[in-house]
Amino acid sequence: MVLMSVTAFAQTGSAAPATATSAPTSSKVGIINIQQAILLTNEGKRDLDALEKKFAPKQAELQNAQKEIQDMQNQLKTQGDKLNDEARNKLVRDIETKQKSFQRSAEDAQADFQSQQGELVNRIGGKLMEVLDKYAKANGFSLIVDVSSQQSPVLWAAASTDVTQEISAAYNTSSGVAAPASTPAAPSANRPSGAAVTRPPTTTGAKATPKR
Repeated sequence: MVLMSVTAFAQTGSAAPATATSAPTSSKVGIINIQQAILLTNEGKRDLDALEKKFAPKQAELQNAQKEIQDMQNQLKTQGDKLNDEARNKLVRDIETKQKSFQRSAEDAQADFQSQQGELVNRIGGKLMEVLDKYAKANGFSLIVDVSSQQSPVLWAAASTDVTQEISAAYNTSSGVAAPASTPAAPSANRPSGAAVTRPPTTTGAKATPKR
């Protein structure tokens, strides 16, 4: 089963190009997990929950189709030797047809989910960069590095350098979006088949992903 993670925010022209200076006014450096920061915002939580609810009916449809295929496969396994050639061949063809249909539907649902999720992340990410810019300037940072990618060059960073929570909090203040009501995390079965969403951990820290 293919897993879907939150689409990485692509910084396409969002940040101002770096300029060289002969005497930098600060050497303060920070790290941020952009993907996590987006999902920690009230707006991100609200919109992601809404997206998952939107795709819940499709998820149920795919689950039912998958169960039907599994039942037919079990029937072939347990009763195949008792069926005549015509009945057995028909069951095999029916299984293959349903498998192909299921695969196409699952791939279409995943692509649609990814597309809408990517739009959500990029929309919030663009506004988050504006908040990050103001925060960095107001707090004397000369550099803030995104460590959300597996290819991040950061091998280690002190917890005190992580500004992910601060940026999310600042975004919530500027957006004015209220925190969504606390609800139990929806089980993966309620999401599009093969489209589990990666949410940020509830604990904070500044462990950077080792460079692979």
